[in-house]
Amino acid sequence: MLVCDFCGNTSSIEGSGAATPTAIAELDYRAALNASLPQEEIEETRVSTCPNCAAQVEFDANVHAAECPFCATPIVTDTGAHRQIKPRGVLPFAFGQAEARKSMTDWLGSLWFAPGGLQEYARKGRSLQGIYVPYWTFDADTRSSYTGERGTVYYETRTVMRDGKRTQVRVAKVRWKRTRGKVARFFDDVLVLASTSLPKRFTDALEPWDLGALQPYAPEFLAGFRAEGYSVQIEQGFEEARVRMDRIIARDIRFDIGGDRQRIHSVDTRIGAVTFKHVLLPVWLAAYKYRGETYRFVVNGRTGRVQGERPYSKGKIALAVLAGLLVAGAIGFVVALQQ
Repeated sequence: MLVCDFCGNTSSIEGSGAATPTAIAELDYRAALNASLPQEEIEETRVSTCPNCAAQVEFDANVHAAECPFCATPIVTDTGAHRQIKPRGVLPFAFGQAEARKSMTDWLGSLWFAPGGLQEYARKGRSLQGIYVPYWTFDADTRSSYTGERGTVYYETRTVMRDGKRTQVRVAKVRWKRTRGKVARFFDDVLVLASTSLPKRFTDALEPWDLGALQPYAPEFLAGFRAEGYSVQIEQGFEEARVRMDRIIARDIRFDIGGDRQRIHSVDTRIGAVTFKHVLLPVWLAAYKYRGETYRFVVNGRTGRVQGERPYSKGKIALAVLAGLLVAGAIGFVVALQQ
């Protein structure tokens, strides 16, 4: 629902929240590479580029100066044209800013050796930013031929000298046999981050995303939030998706080889029917300047899972080391008395 901040009036977004989710159409990957997608699949947006982290963020037309939501760098919103493939799907925010802030402060409170001032600063600081972060999803039909070896473990008994005595021990050996075969797998919605504004270790740790709840894209979903334009092009995104696919194909091959051990010598994968979607996923984001350093925290807008950068309190670490030394010294003193 869209809710007016001034009068409380609500209006539903057409097609959203249906009991049976609407199927979101995929786009042809080869057509995108050849720049031959239908013109209605391309849009031109007005974005500002952060001079520090290069994030491309949409701002309202009446906003002329702001802070980058990704790194807290002041920017002048001299928007420029940005042509991109339209989003096909959007995963709406499931909870509000207050719940996201609670998740973040609880997470900060659970960190060892974090400065107490940071948690207090974050709790009383400025509001979190709701950002729709761009992702690619890829579908592909793969068929792989492989060669390798299947290993069977067997044991030999040997006599060895231990402490001057002959002792029999069992030694594991592997008998290898050459093998070849084929595996096939259809990949559905391999998810790849289409942004370089946040460290991947943060965004990867926010997974899993409930992609089954994706809604067909409508601009109304972005009301009250910001959206980031993608900076990872579709070809780069598919290269990363292929790395993920290849790992799963290698796992399938090892299972197909069987035995106790497996060796893979060669893999020839034929990939077809590649399709993709540009989708937007919800993240609550805070970027704080604390004692001259920028610290970023991200909250999954569906699950509340938190990831972020954290400083360490040298004073707390020193106290912990001192306490450890005192405990060790006390234990040593007690042991010495008992002797």
